[in-house]
Amino acid sequence: MDMDFKQLAVAIQAIAEEKNLPEDTVTEVVEQALAAAYRRDYGDREQEVRVSMNMHSGEVDAYVSKEVVEKIGDEDFEISLVDAKKLKKDAAIGDMVEIHEKVTSFGRVAAQTAKQVILQRLREAEREIVLAEYEDKIGTVINAMVSRVEGMIVRLELGKAQGIMPRSEQIQGERYYPSQRLKVYLKDVERGPRGPQLVVSRGNTQFMEWLFRAEVPELEAGAVEIKNIAREAGVRSKIAVASTVAGVDPVGTFVGGHGTRVNAVVGEVGEQEKIDIIVFADDTAQYIMNALSPTKVNRVAIDESAKRAKVYVPEDQLSIAIGRGGQNVRLASKLVGYELDIEAEKQAVVEGEPQVKELPKQPKLKKKEQLESSLLDAIEEHGE
Repeated sequence: MDMDFKQLAVAIQAIAEEKNLPEDTVTEVVEQALAAAYRRDYGDREQEVRVSMNMHSGEVDAYVSKEVVEKIGDEDFEISLVDAKKLKKDAAIGDMVEIHEKVTSFGRVAAQTAKQVILQRLREAEREIVLAEYEDKIGTVINAMVSRVEGMIVRLELGKAQGIMPRSEQIQGERYYPSQRLKVYLKDVERGPRGPQLVVSRGNTQFMEWLFRAEVPELEAGAVEIKNIAREAGVRSKIAVASTVAGVDPVGTFVGGHGTRVNAVVGEVGEQEKIDIIVFADDTAQYIMNALSPTKVNRVAIDESAKRAKVYVPEDQLSIAIGRGGQNVRLASKLVGYELDIEAEKQAVVEGEPQVKELPKQPKLKKKEQLESSLLDAIEEHGE
């Protein structure tokens, strides 16, 4: 025998249990593969063949469908009425009957093909089950463990599936090593040659938002909201927040008492990443001023058609407004959706502002004779 059906059944059951595959799915995969092997060794590729396998004993039965005809033209597809009536008493011309045949072995090529097909189909079935399980988790933060680092790609274990974190989704400057446990944001599920590949991220804005959602219960309650996030992972993030309830300080809510909430987020993304929490404003000019915090802004000139704004700042604030490598203005621009041009200007004197004036000069003291003369003159004038 070229194919040990009992051994095959044991192996398939072990794979099914390991991969947690449903019994019905496994049975269907095996029977389709064995039907293909049967057609190769005993019949025609176009034949309609159904194969059943007892997964405990390993017994294989084939059922070949044939059309009942008066005169047989092709034995692989047709059966005479006389022979058909032996199988089915009420058989009539044009009916389809199944002929049962016991299968004891397959040829070497057919057996090898069947094994490959079974393993391939079981892998595909596993992928579909994993895909169905993780598709519902796309857009959420899940726990992962680093399995290995391959150049620019980090491979992670996420339960039953494998995850990959490309360079573009990593936090700049963050180091990864095998067995390291991380929180990651599930971006997408891709089909790959190694099975379902989950694309995860720690460097996107959604990951930052999820971390704050875990720390700020007022977000779920709807008292505060995140309007937008601009992020350069591992370097700096700007988050525009707003309050929907009167009297609630949105920035204070996100920062938390003694900075506990924002510090918890920093603890996850790394202390090297600075997080600016600013107040969202409906007024574009005010929003731009807030976004450039901690820069002091004199005035903003907006070109709505071009989505550009010219921001004038004091000379001593120019470097702060631009930031190291243009980082501050770049993130502020992403946050507000306007291209920002920063210009320095000298502080102008504001109208109505009290100016420092010189005090009148005090007259020099006069000599004694002059003082006496002046005093006598004053007495005389008063007496008149």
